Amino acid sequence: MMKRFSIISLLFMSTLTLLAQNERKVIRQGVKAYQDGDFSEAEVQFRKAGDIDHESFEADFNTGAALYGQEKYEETVKQYETMVESGSDPETLAHVWHNIGNSMLEAQQYEPSIEAYKNSLRLNPSDSDTKYNLAYAKMKLQEQQQQNQDQQDQEQNQDQQDQEQNQDQNQDQQDQEQNQEQNQDQQAKPQEISKEDAERMLNAIQQQEKDVKEKVDKKKAAAAKVKTEKDW
Repeated sequence: MMKRFSIISLLFMSTLTLLAQNERKVIRQGVKAYQDGDFSEAEVQFRKAGDIDHESFEADFNTGAALYGQEKYEETVKQYETMVESGSDPETLAHVWHNIGNSMLEAQQYEPSIEAYKNSLRLNPSDSDTKYNLAYAKMKLQEQQQQNQDQQDQEQNQDQQDQEQNQDQNQDQQDQEQNQEQNQDQQAKPQEISKEDAERMLNAIQQQEKDVKEKVDKKKAAAAKVKTEKDW
């Protein structure tokens, strides 16, 4: 699990003017709301402190923490990125980069989170929480890359199966069309018969013609006889 994202209280060595007293009071109210889990109210109080002192690094930093508590990770990153060039001490900027890394990690932007943790460790190499989170982010990146690879392989396999299925369907259609053409050709061609069958058929036709001729001749003969008898 990722280490808990926490706010830090920054102490400034400055004269406690009335302005500073009011800012500190509002910040304490924000810290209390944050500790109670009311991150929305904490953001309101920290922004009020920032309005009192526009250069309050502590107010800006803790505003980012309140945004993180509300899972507004994109806004959290923007809030902290405006603080990177503030010129604060390395340890404080290490906290800024650490929190940027946490926000990126929660947003599943693993590569940017890894770079943020590395920036934090360059400023504070001994921070064990950042080292832990860096290792965790690297692990999550590997998991994400493996998932993406598995998904690509699955899509490629599906595409290959679809292509094979289409090819099979096309081949089946071609075979069907070819079979239909062959059947049509067979129906159009006269059926072949053996030589013996042909001779029998020819003899039958000749015999039939002979029988018909004999009947015709008999009829002619009978007609001629009748005519002769009448004339005689």
